[in-house]
Amino acid sequence: MTTPNKGDLIKVPAVTLIFWIIKILATTLGETGGDAVSMSMNLGYLVGTAIFGTIFLVAVIVQIAAKKFHPGVYWTTIISTTTVGTTLADFADRSMGIGYSGGTALLFTLLMVSLIIWYRTQGSVSVDTVSSPKTELFYWVTIMFSQTLGTALGDWSADTAGLGYAGGAAIFSALLAFVAAAYYWTELSHTFLFWSAFILTRPLGAVVGDFLDKPLAKGGLELSRYTASIILFVLMMILIAIFPQKAAGKDHKIGTQTP
Repeated sequence: MTTPNKGDLIKVPAVTLIFWIIKILATTLGETGGDAVSMSMNLGYLVGTAIFGTIFLVAVIVQIAAKKFHPGVYWTTIISTTTVGTTLADFADRSMGIGYSGGTALLFTLLMVSLIIWYRTQGSVSVDTVSSPKTELFYWVTIMFSQTLGTALGDWSADTAGLGYAGGAAIFSALLAFVAAAYYWTELSHTFLFWSAFILTRPLGAVVGDFLDKPLAKGGLELSRYTASIILFVLMMILIAIFPQKAAGKDHKIGTQTP
């Protein structure tokens, strides 16, 4: 009987261009889907957070219990983090009254604490070390905080900073381009660059999602949140079906170097 090696136990996808495209679609879907439940259905941010939080917990349990990488399970879990991130950030920013700036600061602190504890405990926050249930748990908690932070940061840039949806999208797209350039032309840690890009895709998705469903008078396209969510979901499914994904390993691009 052959003992599986560490790479066989990694259940997160290799980081490729298609990974980032699907990730941006997922974060945009998280914005429109989260708003559809909390706002369009008038359930409120707290109830929305409870619903998506439950889905997130179930998805994480299934993901951790899986014996190998399943793209459908992985991306379902990612979508659950983006939706719960949307409603949780909106609850903190609006219902708790701490505002976008306060919510962004709080969530950034929680994200940094999560990464520090993960690093101190496991010795690395690199994607290719996510090969045990304990490491996977750190991975998903960190992702959940990053998705929630991204929602608050996206709302802050569009509203408080006065950039608007187009301005916010341009800023976060430029920052992502800078991270990509740093990967190819600098010696910065690929793990640092991975998490930087992972965090930045969320506010990009937040402002794009708001652009799709907000009223024309506020600079949006005024699409139905349900319609936008369905379109984004279908696009994700098409990409996942057309471009087979493999589990992360020594040959994937970003996230392989320890800091």
